[in-house]
Amino acid sequence: MPFEFSFTDEQDKFRRDTREFLHSEILPSINTYDKNEEFPFDNIKKMSDRGYFGLTVPKNYGGLGLSKIEYGILLEELGAICASHATILGAHLGLCVTPIILYGTQEQKNRFLPSLSSGESLGAFALTEPSAGSDAANLQTTATPEGEDFILNGSKIFCTNGDHADFVIVFAANDKSLGPMGGITAFIVEKNTPGFTVGKKEKKMGLRASSTAELIFENCKVPKENILGDVGTGFMIALSTLDGGRITLAVGSLGAAQRALDLCIDYLRQNQSEGGNLANRQSIQWKLADVVMEVYASKYLVYNNLMELEKYYEIIESKEKVPRQLRDRVSRGSAISKAYVSEVASRAITRVIEIQGILGIQDGTEIERGFRDSFIAEIYEGTNDIQRMIIAKEILGIGLN
Repeated sequence: MPFEFSFTDEQDKFRRDTREFLHSEILPSINTYDKNEEFPFDNIKKMSDRGYFGLTVPKNYGGLGLSKIEYGILLEELGAICASHATILGAHLGLCVTPIILYGTQEQKNRFLPSLSSGESLGAFALTEPSAGSDAANLQTTATPEGEDFILNGSKIFCTNGDHADFVIVFAANDKSLGPMGGITAFIVEKNTPGFTVGKKEKKMGLRASSTAELIFENCKVPKENILGDVGTGFMIALSTLDGGRITLAVGSLGAAQRALDLCIDYLRQNQSEGGNLANRQSIQWKLADVVMEVYASKYLVYNNLMELEKYYEIIESKEKVPRQLRDRVSRGSAISKAYVSEVASRAITRVIEIQGILGIQDGTEIERGFRDSFIAEIYEGTNDIQRMIIAKEILGIGLN
């Protein structure tokens, strides 16, 4: 485990350029998208033109070929200004594009990655079902072989980007008698495939510019060439994908916490310049110090885990055997990052509201929107209760085979 971490000059420049772009081109329109609960197509186009939707995709497939550190920087800066935009990008790049890079055939990479990298196509990831939330192994959606195809029947819920996605990674039970290890397969399902429809679109307290939809499969015929990985390996594909997703979700939460801290500091300085004395009150100083300490610790935690994730994914992509110690370390690290930093963000935003008072809850302010957006990070991609179970069981060696 690295004991010292610093960004390169190139990465620092990437952060400066990204922040300048996001604050000048994306931030001004965010309140409108949030208020209207509207998917931000124009902003998606602007970010796609910068290469963000193919940031980690190899250059030979049209991506920028950057590392997980740059991806973390992007999501941290994006999470600082809008969790909805970070969620859209994360579901696309982290949960749809990444498993195609790691497990896709050469034909699948050639076919799907260029349009996903350019942002011409949008991706999604469909695992959760009405009876398979935290217990993701309890899938009821079935995949029945029929000639050169599989027939999918069932439904998925709470799918980010689901109603706008061109390609969705869908997990279905090919043989329930085998259990999750061997009985679940991942498929790349294309938009407009007969039998694939979008159901209910969720109305949410937060993440209002991000769409969350139900997906329905009724005798949906998917060709075997769209199987991701091998038949029966879907559950491991889901787990390894979510290991990365949870770390990058934590990076977005770090951005939200840092932004709340920055806005609070600006507020206290302005109050002081106007003759106020809030900054001199010990109770305020202690609240601020709590946020500073947790944000500082979170930054080291998530970027250390991103470095581990980079090694982990490189081995998976090479088709070599992943050392058990590395796999366990990444899984535990992703659970720690996700649970801890998502709660850091919620606490940071709550403390800033306590400091700002009525100004912190006024409709349309960044802090008010951040408050509504923050708490979902403690729930999706595995609730924090489940992350605590993972951490404890891994440390104690309980129930792990």
